[in-house]
Amino acid sequence: MRPNSTRIFVAGLIVALGVGAVLRMLWPVADPPAHAPVGIVWHDEGAWVHNARNRALWNVWRTDEWNPMFISPVFTALEAAAFGLFGVGTWQARTVPMASGLASVLLLGFGLAAAAGRRAAVFGALLLATNYVFVMWNRAALMESTMTAFIVAGWAAYAAAMRKPAFGFLAGASVVLAWFTKAAAAFFVAAITLDAVLTMALASLPALRERLGVPAPDRQWVRAGRWTIAGMAVATGLAAVLFVLPHWSEYWFYNWQMSVTRKPEYTLKALLDRASWLPIVNDFFTRMWLLTVAGALGVIGAVARWRTVPPPRRLLAAWVLLGLLELIVHDSGNERRYVMFIPALAAFAALVLATDDEPILPRLDELDTATRALLIPLLLAFSYLVIGAIARLFFLYQIGPGVRLSAALAVAAAAVLVWRRHSAAEWLWRQKITPAAATAVVALVAAGDLAQYGQWVRHRTAFNHAASVQLGRVLPPGTLVHGKLANGLSLENQIKPVFVGRGFGNYEDRKVRDDVRYILTYVSPRIGYEGSVILDVLEAYPRRAVVMTFEVAEATTNYDRAALIDKFGDTPAPPIRTGRAHH
Repeated sequence: MRPNSTRIFVAGLIVALGVGAVLRMLWPVADPPAHAPVGIVWHDEGAWVHNARNRALWNVWRTDEWNPMFISPVFTALEAAAFGLFGVGTWQARTVPMASGLASVLLLGFGLAAAAGRRAAVFGALLLATNYVFVMWNRAALMESTMTAFIVAGWAAYAAAMRKPAFGFLAGASVVLAWFTKAAAAFFVAAITLDAVLTMALASLPALRERLGVPAPDRQWVRAGRWTIAGMAVATGLAAVLFVLPHWSEYWFYNWQMSVTRKPEYTLKALLDRASWLPIVNDFFTRMWLLTVAGALGVIGAVARWRTVPPPRRLLAAWVLLGLLELIVHDSGNERRYVMFIPALAAFAALVLATDDEPILPRLDELDTATRALLIPLLLAFSYLVIGAIARLFFLYQIGPGVRLSAALAVAAAAVLVWRRHSAAEWLWRQKITPAAATAVVALVAAGDLAQYGQWVRHRTAFNHAASVQLGRVLPPGTLVHGKLANGLSLENQIKPVFVGRGFGNYEDRKVRDDVRYILTYVSPRIGYEGSVILDVLEAYPRRAVVMTFEVAEATTNYDRAALIDKFGDTPAPPIRTGRAHH
């Protein structure tokens, strides 16, 4: 049977979706991994579905001054639909990211089939379906999975548009949906816009083609670029008229003042710190090291062939490069910001493994001087990324020593590769990966991810779900409860959380809300672990008393406890049952 036969293609996608569905849907209310964590903060789930929950329970979007629907209207609308269909609850909230993850698997397969053939499609779908980090984020009711799904949809439609240009309209619209799911998709908006504009410019400006030494792009590519820009323009116009302009002050506050100006520093030192942290500060690249290596080879190969590489692969390289740049500019310390890379790394791995008729890298003598010069900093950067993902294990969670060791090894490796560039390039040019060897590599990577999933299964708990259920037995529906943790423990009951953020979300009146009798906060690993601003609320009510405690599971510690606190502990209060929430 031919490797690219329709039967194998369809069967491969069905297997990928079946395995992916099982991994995402088993034990749907279990806690995110604490034994092998991937950066998920469990109490953020309730906070980000806050407006959707309000709509489902009380038929209003706003109940307090925390309204993430202005950051993520698409995610909020999808969560509201899920709650409307299935009711409010933990597993119901997680259906949106679960569906998003499975959609990403299918869409990546279709995009790879259009860009590189069916074998690459099956490899990419299997790698993404079983990826441990991606699976775990797909099990958390947070925005990253849904934003990533729309990015994958945009890339897949752009790849299909190279043959049927009208798919470009879907690509442009998907990118806008990604933005309105989470504005961190800005890097991909820029990437697809630049690629489409470049393609159209090369078609209409012969002088530019001559100066760059590139051939005229295929007419289908040009038409695809036009359709993509049109799709972005129409979708952006509709979003502006229907959502942004009617809610401009809230949209501006949440998306710029709160998310951009309030958080990162933009000094040179801060930028250098964030760049050096990329492979060191968390386990992301370590957990998918083989995909990281494949991604590095894929990006370097695409840049080396930048004059002739087709738009889908060029966009895939821009996905990685501009995504890394966005992390350096905005925030490379938070693991949730890395989730968007997983489909791109899986796609590059599939391309490297499945393209047995094209060398991984071109011969060095095929490259001009400018391209060779461009590859040197790229080689150094990806050497640091690949080596740092392993070298960090010698100084686990010690950023400074990990950065220094990784930088020294990366410089040494890059120097050797530059010194031996002709023999190294010739060796890579000669490498051919047989279908059997490629299949074995995919199986090995998937087995490693399934082993990590097995670790989670063995240690899994459902403390957070149990605590939320217990809270609903203690407090009657509609009870106001202060604190971010109140949002986190709100999915299995009908309390009304009053979120308190630093400079936003009920911050101004946090010390005088006598109408809110109760507070929910961590007491272990420390009081106020979810954010120091809750300490202001606690200090404003010195007569407070702990009513009961709950065992919970935070992703970075092994033993955690939350407390329900009565602000007016020495005054009469409604009858309350005390006790512990058990799993």
